[in-house]
This record gives sequence, structure tokens and C-alpha cells, in this order.
Amino acid sequence: MITLNKLTKRYGPKVLFENVSMQFDPAKRYVLVGANGAGKSTLLKIISGLEDSDAGSVEIPSKLRVGVLRQDHSMYDQCRILDTVLMGNKVLWEAMQEKEKLYLKEMTDEVGMRLAELENIVAEEDGYTAEARAAELLEGLGIPTEKHLDLMASLAGGYKPRALLAQALFVGADVLLLDEPTNHLDLDAIRWLEHYLVNDFKGTLVIVSHDRHFMNAVATHVADVDYQTVTVYTGDYDDFIEQKTTGRRQAEADIAQKKKRVAELKEFVARFGASANRSSQAQSRVKEIEKLEESMTLKRSSVVRPYIKFGFDKPSGRDVLRVEKISKAFGDKVIFRDFSFNLSRGERLVVVGPSGIGKTTLLKMLVGEYAPDGGTITWGHDTSVGYFAQEHHEALEAGYTAYEWLHNFDKDATVEHVRSILGRLLFSGEAGLKKTENLSGGEAARLMLAKLILLKNNVFVMDEPTNHLDVESIDALVEALCDFKGTVIATSHDRHFVSRVGTRVLELSTAGPRLFNGTYEEFLEKFGIEYLRKS
Repeated sequence: MITLNKLTKRYGPKVLFENVSMQFDPAKRYVLVGANGAGKSTLLKIISGLEDSDAGSVEIPSKLRVGVLRQDHSMYDQCRILDTVLMGNKVLWEAMQEKEKLYLKEMTDEVGMRLAELENIVAEEDGYTAEARAAELLEGLGIPTEKHLDLMASLAGGYKPRALLAQALFVGADVLLLDEPTNHLDLDAIRWLEHYLVNDFKGTLVIVSHDRHFMNAVATHVADVDYQTVTVYTGDYDDFIEQKTTGRRQAEADIAQKKKRVAELKEFVARFGASANRSSQAQSRVKEIEKLEESMTLKRSSVVRPYIKFGFDKPSGRDVLRVEKISKAFGDKVIFRDFSFNLSRGERLVVVGPSGIGKTTLLKMLVGEYAPDGGTITWGHDTSVGYFAQEHHEALEAGYTAYEWLHNFDKDATVEHVRSILGRLLFSGEAGLKKTENLSGGEAARLMLAKLILLKNNVFVMDEPTNHLDVESIDALVEALCDFKGTVIATSHDRHFVSRVGTRVLELSTAGPRLFNGTYEEFLEKFGIEYLRKS
């Protein structure tokens, strides 16, 4: 059990949460939710001991093992991948290391006794199956067996977090604290993690995520960081939304009733306050008014939702894209060979497949950043293509304010129009003057969406647009794309996004590309939820 006692955290004048007292119970899975900047990750860091609170305390019984997903992706660069996972169990790892050193020494009674002690520790920690269990975790998260003895430094950037996630899972934790574990995971790895946390992990889970489908699959409870406090709801994310919305409406209705009562009381006081016969009654009502007015304050939620609406001045022709027999390889790695497909106006194609299979490569070829080794890519009549790059900050030129960067794409746009778009994407007031190099991941993503709104493209090519966005922003983007009358080609690891947006599915796998005419849910129904493992 994790107990929070009157926990308070501020950043300057901003209060994240104040006097929070609650507990996270054994065998329950809690998802921390709240707006960007509300304090979710901060709360998780305080619980894990990585950050101090301003007041209050966190109590975790010393006998409990705590697993934490580390965020320093280069920390283990000179360690073997398998060893990095094994280090998650500190007791076991230290015993194994000491054993190896002692076997290099001359055997004495003292050495023999110590080796016997270490053997007991290894046995108690299931050390004889440790490497097999670590390998299973790595494979489940998409790191193949042939890589396990390589150094962490050899892993591509998106795979290091997977090894660190495997390390956190290997701890044998009673308490597991995970901050955005689905970042850098493909859909297949996310499904594996969902299954592991629900079926194999038996302890207390506290997790931060912006993936709606993942939260619904994993959560037994939702801890909402809002109104400068933390409120726990029973159920998954959708249950939480319904309960919070209903509660807010009820609170607003209660305040409306209180206002009505206050108006009646004030009318009585105004009529009879000066009357000697009614003075005591009037004073009683004045006190009631004071009590009611004290209880009528409704705190403002920190949750804000961008308003996203895409439009264009001129539609494209009916035939939007023709890809004919394209081939692409990097050295010996073949990405595509003689691959063809067409896309028509209004279709929304979602591209799925494991990390490293070629999704980003395909999108970059479509927008001309990569050239195919063979074949042709032809955009149709009157197409205007807007590109959303996966690496947000690389697409934002440094040295400009958010306003200046956006205005550069349409010098004829009025100041009011540009500021209006920025405001709808939550860059109101001084936020629009923030330098591009200082933007958070979520801010950078929203600024790139503002660019698509400004330019009014009738075709979008979007590479992981949900990265760094909070749930409210993802929901707003999904609704905007579903309402968009143009054409969309997108890849995302967010199951909710892929399921809602796609009208066609392009699966990339080691067996080759496969095009499916239907939604992602229909695709899974036809080919099976473990489709990637069959390739």
C-alpha cells in the first residue's frame, strides 16, 4: 500500500496539488490523468522518491519492492541489453556479480561459505530462470533474441526505452510506477504490455498514460490530478469521464439551486431587515446567506481542450495518390519491393506495423524527403499536401516565437487570424511569444497542427501526430480528422486514434505490405489481434 499524507507541491505561485491524503491499494491498477502541466508526472516522481514534495509525506512499507521506469535512456549504454534488464532486480544482480568474482579467487572455507550464501540468494530470487524471464520480457516488447547480448548503445533511440521498461517489469515489484510506458511502443508491443499488466502483474500499479485505449484496458481505478487535488474514481478511463462529467454537472446544478435560495433570502432581508418584529429572522437569513455563498465556489478545472477544425479552399481531384511499383532498401534491409497502391479523395489510410518496419520511410517518400529506389509516386490533380513530421522539434526552426514561426507560412494572413488559430490551439496570450526551441513536446505538436489549419491543405500526411499530445488534444484531433473532407495518410501507436480515424489499413510486416479496405477494428477481426506475430 502507498499512503500519501497531506502532500503538497507548488512551482512558484502555481499550486499543483495541496494537502492530498489518499492511498493506492494492493492489487489495484491506477491511471494518473490530468491536463499537461497538472502534475501527473511530478506526483509519480514524488512517490518514487525522485523529487521532493513541499509538504507532506509518502509512505511505502520498506519490505515492498518498487519498480520505476527510468527516463535516462543513455544510462546503461555500455551494458549488455540482457544485463540491463537483470539489473532491475538489484539483490539478484549483485549476488550474481559477486559470485562471478569469487569463482576467480582461490577456494577457501570463507569463500566457499560466502558462495553458499550467494547461491541461496540466487535461488530465492529465481536466479536460475532469470535470463529466460528477462529474454521473454525483451521479446514481448519487440527486442529480438539475437540483440540481447549487444550493448544498449547499439539500440535505436526508440528501443532503449523498451529495454528500460523490461527492466522495470523484471524487478518483481510489489509496486510498479510507470510514466508514459507506451511511448516508443508500436501497437503490437502495447497489446503485449496490456496483457502483461492485467494478467501477470499482481501488485499495485500507478501509471501515467495519454493512450485512451491502453488506459481502458489496464485501469481498475483512475486518479485525477485536477482542481489542485487528486480524486480517485473506480473503473476505467471511460467510466471516469462519465463520472467526472456527471459530478461536475451535479455540482453546477447544486450551485444554481443555492444561488436561487440566496436570491430569495436576500429579498426577505431587504423587505424585513429593518422590521423590529422580523429582525431576528432577517439576521438568521443573513447568516444562511453567508454559509451558502462560502459553499458556492466551483474550482476551475486545469483541463483545457484545443479547438481543431480543418478546412480547405479547393478540393483535390478524385484520384489523390498513385504509387506504382516502388522499391526502397537501406543497405541489405529491403523496405519495399514493387509495391503499388492508390488513394481516392476522402479516404483515410492508417499505416500500421512494428517499429522499424518502414512506416516513416513510406511517409517520407510520399512527401519527397526520400526518393524511392525504383517506381513512381504521383500526386493527383489539385492536391495540396500538408506534412506532420514525427520529430516535432526538427520541423520547427529555432529562433522564432510560436507566432512568428506560424505567420511565416502565410505572410498575407492577418495578425488577428494567426492569433485566432494559435488561441484555438491553446497558445493564448504570452504563450504565442514562446520561442520554438523552448516548446514542450505537446506544444510543438499543437503548433504543427496550427500550421495545417493555416495552410488549408486538402491532403494530410501525418507521422505519429498523437506523440506528446494529452488525451483531450488527441480526442480533439480525432474528431477533426473524422470531420475533415480531405484525404489523410497517418501512422500512430495510439489504438484509439487508429481505430477511429482509418477507413483503410495498410499493414507493413516482414511478409510484405498488405492493404485492407475497412477500419482497423475490422482488420483485426479478420486477421486476428496477434497479426504481427504471424508475419
